[in-house]
Amino acid sequence: MTAPVSTDFAIQHATFNHVWAALMLEELYRLGVRDIALAPGSRSSPLTMVASEHAGLRCHCHFDERGLGFMALGIARGSQRPVVIITTSGTAVANLYPAVVEANLLGVPLIVLSADRPIELLDNGSNQAIDQRDIFSRYTIVHHDLPPPDAEIKAAFLLSTLDQAVDQQRRTPGPIHINCRYREPLYPGNCLVDASDYLAPLRDWLTTLTPWSDWSSSTAVPALNHAWETFAQQRGLIVVGRVDDHKQAQQIVELSKQLGWPLLADIQSQIHFDPHNLIHFDLALHDERFSIELAKAEVLLQFGGRLISKRLTQFIAQQPWQDIWLVDPLSQRLDSDYCVKRRLVGSPADFIAALPTISEQLSWHQLTSLQRRTSRLVEERCKTFSEVSICHHLAQLAEGQLFIGNSLPARLMNMLGTDRRTPLQVFANRGASGIDGLIATAYGVSFTHLGPTTIVLGDTSALHDLNSLALLKQAVQPLVVIILNNDGGSIFHLLPVPKEGELLERYYRQPHGLSFEYAAKMFGLGYSAPYSLDAFSAAYTQALQAGVTLIEIKVPHQQVADDLIALGVMLREEQGEQ
Repeated sequence: MTAPVSTDFAIQHATFNHVWAALMLEELYRLGVRDIALAPGSRSSPLTMVASEHAGLRCHCHFDERGLGFMALGIARGSQRPVVIITTSGTAVANLYPAVVEANLLGVPLIVLSADRPIELLDNGSNQAIDQRDIFSRYTIVHHDLPPPDAEIKAAFLLSTLDQAVDQQRRTPGPIHINCRYREPLYPGNCLVDASDYLAPLRDWLTTLTPWSDWSSSTAVPALNHAWETFAQQRGLIVVGRVDDHKQAQQIVELSKQLGWPLLADIQSQIHFDPHNLIHFDLALHDERFSIELAKAEVLLQFGGRLISKRLTQFIAQQPWQDIWLVDPLSQRLDSDYCVKRRLVGSPADFIAALPTISEQLSWHQLTSLQRRTSRLVEERCKTFSEVSICHHLAQLAEGQLFIGNSLPARLMNMLGTDRRTPLQVFANRGASGIDGLIATAYGVSFTHLGPTTIVLGDTSALHDLNSLALLKQAVQPLVVIILNNDGGSIFHLLPVPKEGELLERYYRQPHGLSFEYAAKMFGLGYSAPYSLDAFSAAYTQALQAGVTLIEIKVPHQQVADDLIALGVMLREEQGEQ
């Protein structure tokens, strides 16, 4: 944690509401917060004014609270620090719900400070007053409904409430909600409030740089020695889901090499494009020979949850494993098929560091040569302009950070790509896997990193978060938005939804007939709509150099389903010819 820029805490404030707001934000700063996401509002003025004046806090503004919440989510994920969200009262708070849900499921440290009316203004027709107490229900790890600021309530109550909440957040990462009730006045008057008597008991706090109270926590991976020696002697398989830290992901690669176990790494793992990963395993599972060879594994070691590949999760669920271990820093179950025998709560680095030393083992499988056949077919299929080929080539062209949208883009990027020599940081909102807030989240991620950021998402997802295109003009690094426009929800072509009459088109796919060229113009973004792979490569390479560019890929709605079905057929036909 960097040292605060100043230890001077003001004694005089605009109102007593501002005294409490200043105490809260200074304590959160001391607890590690550096970024504040704010939306406009009147009731939240004490928090907004204090945040804008705090020299150590960066303020990020957005007029749309739903996008604001996802922007904060992206900043928190990219910076690996808690991020505060400030909103006014009423439905402004409710618009944060999707981002809070995602933060809960991914274990992202958001801190929502929602301004609210005092209790006497509820349920009596007062304007913009709704019941905000515990509005996010079971999706927050801590919730506090603070009383209105009052000089009779000790300042230490406020500081220690925050200290305990943030400590709980460190132990169980996720969102905190603190509901802040303010009575008028909300704005500065003719004279300042002198809070020197009220703040006098905080003498030591006022002259130090530390939080009011110290909450210590420690985590340790349980002793594994005997269990690990037995586990590691069997034929094993390593599967990797979401891992945000590239260095820790590389430790998993080295462990796989040492054990001689095959590695199947999800696109969220940071090692999906590593040469040691069986990169096209999702498609290779169409190949019976590959599946039979993979089924020789007796034990499974998994790092991170929320796998994208449905074929892989089905394979795992169907196997008679001798043992399954799952390692993840979140204390969530992350075991949708109830297969896991040993659940280890901790980071990959902590787990690997705790393992007893074992000698390097020979590989037990022939999966690499089988997977190469799949890779060859992928290369053949990805020579013409399509969603599949764009995603395949993007995996090679992308630089810096890549944010992947949900629905088809996540699945396509997880299926495709080739080995890379340079690392690529990959993010995706795979907690609730919603299609809302994706542009805002990616913008938040881009703010925390040097170098370019690429967003690839579907047209329906882009329409859901169109307002957040307004954020992108603030980007200080190159930012590229690739919209795969197949005119609606083409994923439904691949799902067993009813297709009789107009059911598929009107009620599931819902074509819209829209182009994003005018959206790019409205929000002042560069725009390109290539119609060949060469043109896409040229447009994308240019977009990586500077500014913000929207690249629209217009393709027939049925094409992606046809391509994926054809790939599966090609794999099965080649198998029959062998």
